[in-house]
Amino acid sequence: MAERKATVRAVQIPAGRVELAGDLVVPAGALALVIFAHGSGSSRFSPRNRFVAGVLNQAGFATLLFDLLTAAEENLDRYSGQYRFDIPLLAARLEAATVWARGEPELATLKVGYFGASTGAAAALIAAANRPEEVGAIVSRGGRPDLAADFLDRVRAPTLLIVGGNDPVVLELNRQALRKLRCEARLEVVPGAGHLFEEPGALERVAELARDWFKLHLAGA
Repeated sequence: MAERKATVRAVQIPAGRVELAGDLVVPAGALALVIFAHGSGSSRFSPRNRFVAGVLNQAGFATLLFDLLTAAEENLDRYSGQYRFDIPLLAARLEAATVWARGEPELATLKVGYFGASTGAAAALIAAANRPEEVGAIVSRGGRPDLAADFLDRVRAPTLLIVGGNDPVVLELNRQALRKLRCEARLEVVPGAGHLFEEPGALERVAELARDWFKLHLAGA
């Protein structure tokens, strides 16, 4: 596939009293925008999320990877764990990024999807439940949907849950969440993969599944 030309820029996203650093990539003729929500202890530099974002960019999707916490919050969380399971806060930050994107001329008309990993997936589900008219699809990688349990029946965006076959605890949590979702939803198990999808070919499979889900539900392909 020919490489798509894209604009790449660092952005600052206002979220209440703080600003959050982000990296925005917009291919020419972008099909839709996928906003990433990373897991606890990670950031916009997550190599796994950046790999998936690259696959999505090649498929024509704009991507926004941003830090859910400020540098000061990350430093505090590293020692205290104060923020990593504050899912309402993380969801509010994701909503703020969605509002920011709607105000950007190059993004304003694009449909929005969320890609959430680990605790970031819970934040994505809550943010999507709060914005049913704005979020068109969700993909969760090794997610913790149980942390969004009170919101699952309010999610309207088609949701794909991806879990490694060798991640039994998270797999069971996702099976339970699947039964609570009232939207179009599917659980995809990647055989032989652990929680971080570090095994050969595992992350590639995640990226393929995400790409196809977003094509179907955001780009109508």
